[in-house]
Amino acid sequence: MPGAGTAGHDRRRHVRGAGDRRAERRRRLRVRPRRPPRALDLAHPPVNRPRVLVTGGSGFVGGAVVPLLRSSGARVRLLAHRRPLVRGPGVEVVDGDLTDPATLRGICRDVDCVLHLASHVGRDEASGVAVNTDGTRHLVAEAGRAGVGKFVRLGTAAVYGNGPFREAAEGAVEPRPVSPTSRSRLSGERFVLEAGGAVLRPYLVYGTGDRWVMPSLLRMLRALRSGLPGHGSALLSLTEVGSLATSLARMAVTTPPRRAAGVFHACPPRPVSLRELVVATHRHLGFPLVTGGQPLERARAEMVAAGGDGHLLDLFGVDHWFDATRLRTVGDHAPETGLSAGLAAHAAWYREQLT
Repeated sequence: MPGAGTAGHDRRRHVRGAGDRRAERRRRLRVRPRRPPRALDLAHPPVNRPRVLVTGGSGFVGGAVVPLLRSSGARVRLLAHRRPLVRGPGVEVVDGDLTDPATLRGICRDVDCVLHLASHVGRDEASGVAVNTDGTRHLVAEAGRAGVGKFVRLGTAAVYGNGPFREAAEGAVEPRPVSPTSRSRLSGERFVLEAGGAVLRPYLVYGTGDRWVMPSLLRMLRALRSGLPGHGSALLSLTEVGSLATSLARMAVTTPPRRAAGVFHACPPRPVSLRELVVATHRHLGFPLVTGGQPLERARAEMVAAGGDGHLLDLFGVDHWFDATRLRTVGDHAPETGLSAGLAAHAAWYREQLT
């Protein structure tokens, strides 16, 4: 009977479609092979050896980015302010202060890309505005005067606020920053985006040089003797610093300017739960293995009673999972390193710093 055959075919097609959708969801959450950060593709180096101006080159992320830029064949110009920077083959150092636009004149001459990594992090709102907002505005203006074709800014997903965020894509969530640092960084991003530049937003970044993420987690675990908030079910986007550096260097060197525009989440494809994070840091770093669970607000009260910062519960105990599909489609630029491989790579440094 034609009618019965058609109906059966429709049912099979519907079942296959639903199955395909379920398979796609499973595929997106499947653990990818754990591998170290990949170097830039030196088999196809940039033809004209682009010159990249880097701010914050001596910082946590900058210290991982600059060697990658040099290995790619790019010519690197570092903006120095307070910290001394080492010159070397292919590296030029210029002096300047983001808060003083007069000192920035000429630093972007003959530059192909500005990679703006410098930020002020702290509770002083005036300093944050001076560096993160006005300093970025000054640098964007100087880049515009010099005719720079590409501007890439390192931002932070902390500008979205306390959450919860689950598989949030760019544009799906309205930023609601809660700290002075996040407010000033978000304000500075506006100048980059209005000029057609790119902003890469990781959430929690860890690795050699990390003075905040893992130390904060350790303080939280030492205080929470009654169990993890929500049994550790919060899903978090954690990015290893070398993998983030690769994403930034690729964006600066290989991505055409027309594609290096807008906001990009710089996170691995798979989130990790707080429970997974606790187990992994116990295994690799010797952190306390907190088990069991308790409500979020009870955990916050326990944290405060122990003399800790209750805001850490908003960062680690609430979903902050950000989708990085957009960055991945630009040219396989999104961070890929998994948590276990990332912690193993930096375990010796953390153990030396945190013991």
